[in-house]
Amino acid sequence: MISRRLLLAAAALPALVLSAAPASAETLKVVASFTVLADVVKEVGGEHVKVTSLVGPNGDPHEFEPSPADAKNLKAAEVTFVSGEGLEGWMDRLITASGYKGKPVTVSEGVVTRTMEEDGSEITDPHVWNSPVNVKVWVANIEKALSAADPADAAAFKANAAKYSKTLDELNAYAHSKFDKIPDDRRKVLTSHDAFGYFGREYNVSFLAPLGLSTESEASAADVAKLIEQIKSERVKAYFFENSNDPRLVKQVAKATGAEPGGELYVESLSDAKGPAPTYEKMFRYNVDQLAAAMAKSS
Repeated sequence: MISRRLLLAAAALPALVLSAAPASAETLKVVASFTVLADVVKEVGGEHVKVTSLVGPNGDPHEFEPSPADAKNLKAAEVTFVSGEGLEGWMDRLITASGYKGKPVTVSEGVVTRTMEEDGSEITDPHVWNSPVNVKVWVANIEKALSAADPADAAAFKANAAKYSKTLDELNAYAHSKFDKIPDDRRKVLTSHDAFGYFGREYNVSFLAPLGLSTESEASAADVAKLIEQIKSERVKAYFFENSNDPRLVKQVAKATGAEPGGELYVESLSDAKGPAPTYEKMFRYNVDQLAAAMAKSS
C-alpha cells in the first residue's frame, strides 16, 4: 500500500513541474538604433522583448561612434531595427565589425517620404518620426517583424500595436488642436538643423535652420547671412535649440535677428528618465507644447 502511494506521488511530480513552467516563449533580445525607435519597439513588444538602444539618451544618431559594447549587443540580437532613409550611416560598419549575421528591419519602409535639395543634391529626409502618422507605419513593421521572430506571442504584439496606434492618433489630434488655431503667418520658428520637415508638413509649420538634414553638415557664411535676412523679412519671433546638438550657431543667428528663446526641443533623441521626454509620447507632446506656446506668444 505504501509503495503504491509512493509511485502515485512520483508520477505526479512531472505534472507539477510542467504546470509551474512559463507558458510564453523566451524574451527576445532586440536592438534598436536610437532611443526614439527603441521606445516604440518596447511599446509593441511589451514584456516579450528586451530592447537595447545603440545611441543613448540625448545622443545624436548622425554623429554616433559605436563602441565595442555596441558591437557585442548587436551580435547577440535576435532582431535589429533601424529607421533607415540614410539616418544610420554607421550601421553597415558596425554590422561588419560585430559579426552580426542578421539583416536589420527598416521600420520606415512604406512611409511617404519628403525630399529636399542640399549641396546641389536631392536628399530624402530621414526624420520621419516627428509625425505620429509616420510612426504608425513603424508600428506595423515592428509588429510584423516581432511576430515573425516569435510566433507564439504574435497575438500580444498585435494587441500592443493596436493600442499604441490609438495613442499615436491621439497625439496627432492633440497637435492639430494646438496649431490649427494659430494664424499661418505665425507658424514659423528657428531651429538648429532641418529635422522637423515631417512635423511641418503635417501641421503647416515652417522651420528655418542654419544646418541641413544632418548635424554633420556645415553652414557657410553665405547660407547663414541668407537665413538671417529671411528670418528678419518673415518676422520669425522664436528660436529653439535641440537636446542632442550644439546650440551655438542657432544662438548666433537668433542674436542677429532678435528672435527670442523658446526653449529646448527633443528631435532625434529622448531625454533620460528624469527629463521631460523619456518616451516618444512625452517627447512629442512636449515639443508640441513648446512650439505652440512660442507661436501663440508671437501672435
